[in-house]
Amino acid sequence: MLEFSRDGIFIGRAYVPAAVPGPSVVVIDNGDVFDISATAATTSALFDLPDPVQTVRAAPRDRRLGTVEELLENSDVRRRDLKRPWLLAPVDLQAVKAAGVTFAASLLERVVEEQAKGSAAAAESVRRALVAEIGTDLSMVKPGSSEAQALRRALVERGLWSQYLEVGIGPDPEVFTKAQPLSAVGYGADVAIHPQSTWNNPEPEIVVAISSAGRVVGATLGNDVNLRDFEGRSALLLGRAKDNNASTAIGPFVRLFDASFTLDDVRRAEVALRVEGEDGFVLEGTSSMGQSSRDVLELVEATLNDNHQYPDGCVLFLGTMFAPVQDRDEPGAGFTHKIGDVVTISSPKLGALVNRVNYANAAPPWEFGVRALIANLHARGLCTGA
Repeated sequence: MLEFSRDGIFIGRAYVPAAVPGPSVVVIDNGDVFDISATAATTSALFDLPDPVQTVRAAPRDRRLGTVEELLENSDVRRRDLKRPWLLAPVDLQAVKAAGVTFAASLLERVVEEQAKGSAAAAESVRRALVAEIGTDLSMVKPGSSEAQALRRALVERGLWSQYLEVGIGPDPEVFTKAQPLSAVGYGADVAIHPQSTWNNPEPEIVVAISSAGRVVGATLGNDVNLRDFEGRSALLLGRAKDNNASTAIGPFVRLFDASFTLDDVRRAEVALRVEGEDGFVLEGTSSMGQSSRDVLELVEATLNDNHQYPDGCVLFLGTMFAPVQDRDEPGAGFTHKIGDVVTISSPKLGALVNRVNYANAAPPWEFGVRALIANLHARGLCTGA
């Protein structure tokens, strides 16, 4: 696991049970976690500063909350001591956006979902037919290129064109709203699936933090939980498939860009996934950012531009090449979550994000929104520059 104490500048948020309890911006320094909310009351405000790295380096280290290991351990919702600090998602007021269909390896699976009409049982036969029909290595097709347009015309003529192919190899990427500000869960919390879903999967991704001016200031890990049955029935159900209580996990920390970690590290990142079920089932996979069909900055520019602003900044999931097809129960039925699954998403320079799967209506409800945050910061004397 990444040695947070030795490498990089890591920013997070922790719930601090003080006289007036509430969420605080924190930094790791030499293996310890310090509350720096007096310097920056929100990560949204911190990431918007001209030089977040220098601000963090200069912030006083007079409010120690414990070691990294202690906060990680106490963040597990099943064993949490409410009298001690625990980690939250490292973002707050930022919009939570996500880019979809950015990898050829998962593009085919999105088309499978659509043509199988959300049925896991029909997926395997659809998958075989599509591979035989398309007969093209989509990873070699540059989105928006003349070659992509020629392929589009050929597939339309054969009745094989799909809305997923449109955003996968067409000129415009898919960018959607994954969750509302302050609704994402952090390390150790329950991550949730809709109780009516019977075909779903985790989506391990790199998440970049973007200032209101469109500057990418750092990166973290995320789980863009996907309900394959809902979205497969209709793309118009994307909101129901993606934005549910606790269906977005981000963390454990945002690593700010500096001399030791840059955008090129994001472009080269390897993201590992491990799912461990209470039934003994284990699923493992990797996602390589080097195989993304679109550059990070292309996705950022499609998200925040002259046509769409985010005055509190935003975070952007960059997509995944991982779409599990490994059978869990019945042959040909593929993978789906079971309650109690432990999902670990990790990358060497960003650490590991660990969450347990629950139903959205059984996970702790989201109750701390923007009004609650404003009131809390005011009560703690932290409203200035939030």
